[in-house]
Amino acid sequence: MRILVIEDDLALNAGLCFELDSSGYLTVAAYNCRKAEQLIGSDPFDLVLLDVNLPDGNGFDLCRNIKQARPELPVIFLTANDLEQDVLDGFDLGAEDYVTKPFHMQILLRRVEAVLRRVGKTAADAPADRWSDGFLTLDFSALTARRGEETLSITPNEYKLLRELTEHAGKILTRRILLERLWDSGGNFIDDHTLTVTMNRLRSKIEDDAHTYIHTVRGMGYIWKGEHR
Repeated sequence: MRILVIEDDLALNAGLCFELDSSGYLTVAAYNCRKAEQLIGSDPFDLVLLDVNLPDGNGFDLCRNIKQARPELPVIFLTANDLEQDVLDGFDLGAEDYVTKPFHMQILLRRVEAVLRRVGKTAADAPADRWSDGFLTLDFSALTARRGEETLSITPNEYKLLRELTEHAGKILTRRILLERLWDSGGNFIDDHTLTVTMNRLRSKIEDDAHTYIHTVRGMGYIWKGEHR
């Protein structure tokens, strides 16, 4: 299941995405209202984690806009604002839950599970936690990878990249989409060259002369060519 994390604290956003990815979700990060609205308008999501105080607007206003455009999309507020009126305002806008900072990650994960359960999302709707063709085996839940008998060392960002590619196998993922979905959506931490370097490093880890998985579409992006068995 895909979760949009809207949080302008870069360290907290990265930590949330890592923990959620490790728990079997696929996260996309946004750091402001403008980017969040762009992503919601173009990408499917199952849940939104939303901070109240954002650099270019108010999370309450953004929640109102989300609910007008996607009334079925559940929203959980994450905020340091613990005033009773703020909590009530969040629920009045249609939010499914309101979590105040600081919070324990395991409690947040349980609340995410509870909200998804209430709105009818189940594990069957989630992307597969495991991909294998008999030679390459990727376990996105345990964050392990094997190529033949060799255990591979894969970074968290490389796992996110692999999950995005395998989930959309046979479809072109443009470089712009990968940059926006997998790293800083504002472009602050990774550029086009870094994506190329990361992709080449990943290929050297998972491919050999007899097994090719990632195909470059010149001038556009990449396609996952592996066949899951």
